[in-house]
Amino acid sequence: MDWIKKDNYGWVDVLRIVAIFAVVWSHVCDDFIAQFNNDRTQFLTGVYLESIGRPCVTLLVMVSGWLLLPVRGEYSVAGYYRKRIGRILWPLAFWSIVLPLVSYAYYVYGNPSTGNPFVDVASYTPQSLGTKLYTWVFNFNVDTIPLWYLYMLIGLYLALPIVNGWLRTATRRDVGTVLILWGVSLLFPYLRLLATLAGMTSHSPLGANLWGMCDWNIFHSIYYLSGFMGYMLLAYYLKTWPPRWSWTKTLLVAVPMYLLGYCGTSFGYIWVNSMFPGQYQYLEIPWLMCGLNVMLQTVGVFLIFMRLQVKSRPWLSRMAAMMFGIYLCHFPIIQMTYDLYDVSGLPYALRIALMALTTFAASYAVTRLLWALPLTRRFVK
Repeated sequence: MDWIKKDNYGWVDVLRIVAIFAVVWSHVCDDFIAQFNNDRTQFLTGVYLESIGRPCVTLLVMVSGWLLLPVRGEYSVAGYYRKRIGRILWPLAFWSIVLPLVSYAYYVYGNPSTGNPFVDVASYTPQSLGTKLYTWVFNFNVDTIPLWYLYMLIGLYLALPIVNGWLRTATRRDVGTVLILWGVSLLFPYLRLLATLAGMTSHSPLGANLWGMCDWNIFHSIYYLSGFMGYMLLAYYLKTWPPRWSWTKTLLVAVPMYLLGYCGTSFGYIWVNSMFPGQYQYLEIPWLMCGLNVMLQTVGVFLIFMRLQVKSRPWLSRMAAMMFGIYLCHFPIIQMTYDLYDVSGLPYALRIALMALTTFAASYAVTRLLWALPLTRRFVK
């Protein structure tokens, strides 16, 4: 995949590892956030800690943009699709089947008395399992939540040859103009919420329809310049026209960006929960990865990593190559570690740290095992 090192950027390998650990960290925190007002301390601990790693996936998208744009060499669109999307379909199919089976086995036979508030054990029936094993062709389910990234990545790959054709002639000003418009699109979720709070009738669970949206048109005015492709273009921009800043200036820009974004992510989530308790369609707004606050966190981290002088080493590249497998297999392991560290008196922050470290290590072991076998390597590569 595009996560495997293509160029001699040691810092990119380190960033992959950090971003994947942040994915694990964030998913661990979800189990604590699910308490909401049933345990306010547990809820707030989860929110504050998860918000630290919220830019995890967007960092991975920027790494992809850094490595894949511009597309090198001559290619046909169909050939590009076969190469990129074809390699995603094997892991997508495999883990869409394996993850529900593992979760079913754990909650039915392993620990049906789990205290995890994120899990509804009663929903794990043979009928629901059978449904999950074939409906993955339409979308992910509660046992395969991390696989949403693969569906999104397929969409990016479909668009990359088109974007690459434009980049061949685009000037710095051209790309900058598009990125500014993309930046406007990052405000769209908050504008929908603002319109709803202002009294505008909402026909969507995500808030009021804006800028031409209606029941028969989900594509608003700036739709085609929104989404994760903006992160790929931003990475391309920074790679092609990198800021020539000193470490001091980099930190003076990057650290406030991250902290400002973090405040919007964490306190925004707490505020929205106070306005719409337990309503996930609104709670996700401050955490949307294509929202302004997460973008600020993402760029802040990316700018700092760009400045790192990390020598590329074989062991580092090999470890970075394992990250895709960790991403794919970690989710049910998190639920197991929740029960493992469900110990009375253990501070929530310490539980989160122990769960994340244990899950990361166990997922790494699973990935190494699958990587070592030629028959299963394609499912983690």
